[in-house]
Amino acid sequence: MREVTTTAQRPSIEVETENVSPRDRVARRYALKSAIVAGGVIAVVVASVIGILAGTAGAGVGDVLQTLWGRLTGTVSPENQQLQTIIWELRVPRVSLAVLGGIALAVAGTIFQGLLRNPLVSPYTLGIAPAAAFGASLSIIILGGTTSSSGFTLVFGALAAALINTAIVLALASTKQLDATTLILLGIALTQLFNALTAGLQYFTDDEVLAAIVRWTWGSVNGAVWYQVVTLLILLVVLLPYVQYRTGALNAIAFAGDDAARSLGVPVTQVRLHLIIIAAILTAVTIAFTGIIGFVGLVGPHIARLIIGGNHRFLLPFSAAIGALLLVVADTLGRIFLSPAVIPVGIIDAIIGAPIFIYLVLTRRKALV
Repeated sequence: MREVTTTAQRPSIEVETENVSPRDRVARRYALKSAIVAGGVIAVVVASVIGILAGTAGAGVGDVLQTLWGRLTGTVSPENQQLQTIIWELRVPRVSLAVLGGIALAVAGTIFQGLLRNPLVSPYTLGIAPAAAFGASLSIIILGGTTSSSGFTLVFGALAAALINTAIVLALASTKQLDATTLILLGIALTQLFNALTAGLQYFTDDEVLAAIVRWTWGSVNGAVWYQVVTLLILLVVLLPYVQYRTGALNAIAFAGDDAARSLGVPVTQVRLHLIIIAAILTAVTIAFTGIIGFVGLVGPHIARLIIGGNHRFLLPFSAAIGALLLVVADTLGRIFLSPAVIPVGIIDAIIGAPIFIYLVLTRRKALV
């Protein structure tokens, strides 16, 4: 009787499976991926709240809410004015810069990995970070050892050097129609060049300036100020919609290659030029504010790809969430481990990111498609 029952039930199961149309399957897949993206955003919000609460001042959720409400309404309570100042002037900008910087670096990494069709490249592939390090090091020498990330000269030096590097790469690669292999090779060459120039500056400077340069290259959101947060926020609000709009073309280039993408009507050279410039700007501005933070642009997109798949319509926002989460968690842990001392976020980010990256690569499972 059991065999008869099982046999009788099989047709009904097959009928139910056959009744699911391809459109419904696609809709379910899109709903699942949208839920994953939403979960990533929620995780970033939770981590940000924890990051604001972490510290030696002993702030609670009520204090944070009271501070935010007071700033919105313009009514600051005199009872907890010192604590509210710490929350609003130190912790909120710090966590906000970590979130926005993580988003910018992860989006830039996703763009580079898609355009160059290589999941192991990062915003540093084109030499942007080494160029920014050289510009910042030169600025520190001019400033006489000042490492304040809010200093205009330091920010300008890092940003200018990174953008000059990008212009050189694009100008040289334009002779090959911005071929992916040419971009990578040029980036490697310029990376070595700017690393050598930075090492030369360090070799000929005194101990105080050398220490300042080294501290900047560690990467940190300590000392974040509101103008940095506002600048990055404006850039992301302006640039991310265009990048999301180009995800269809990015999919064609990443999955089919340049020739096939052109046959589909994608202006490959134009798209690659626009997206590389956007990724370079996001990377350069973030590095100018935070110093060298190397692992987010590599690990964030790769983790996101293993979880949600390679469709850039979902990969881009989820990579942004993963990048923000990595940077906020790294900064929070850096403040907790050796409190009251603060470990630079770049060090914590590499310590956390490297094992996760190795584990995911060695145990990678088929991603959602």
